[in-house]
Amino acid sequence: MTQQKTRREQIYEVAGTLFSERGYHATSMRDLASHLGMQGGSLYAHISGKEELLVELVNQAAAQFDESLMPLREENLSPEEKLREAMGRHIDVVAHNLETATVFFHEWKHLSPEAYKKVTDWRDTIDGLYRDIVREGIEKGVFKPDLDVKMTAYLVLSAVNWTYTWYRPGGKLGARQIADQFADMLMSGLRK
Repeated sequence: MTQQKTRREQIYEVAGTLFSERGYHATSMRDLASHLGMQGGSLYAHISGKEELLVELVNQAAAQFDESLMPLREENLSPEEKLREAMGRHIDVVAHNLETATVFFHEWKHLSPEAYKKVTDWRDTIDGLYRDIVREGIEKGVFKPDLDVKMTAYLVLSAVNWTYTWYRPGGKLGARQIADQFADMLMSGLRK
């Protein structure tokens, strides 16, 4: 027996869909209410405003990435295996949470300054994870010694982050297959 979603959960779900399809600014509270079969003013009994929805959706996405990626810091894998696994997990999160990932990567720039800073701080943490993996690969002699750690991390992040713009479930390749192909291409340029 499936548990019925609370009204608040329904609001977040519809907001994720509409923000993903239309964008944050192009979605009004009236649009949200209409899709939920509510009066516009009734939404305010459940949420404080539209930005609360954006903040929560962005926080949910960040938590999904953290839950998937951060355990890699403690896993006993070679740098190459760790980078492949990070890419696979990253794309898995995007592929299995496409609407939330779209809102996260595309709409976060509309956050208030305080919420915006939290996202940029979080982004620096993820960037740090990828840099650490690249740095470890260089130090262990697996990756080329002259790699620019920062630029290499940016390249990997660009590949995995932007999958939200073109990935569609049911396509020719699954999320892990895409990650494996990306990793194969990148590794040929990274390996010593």
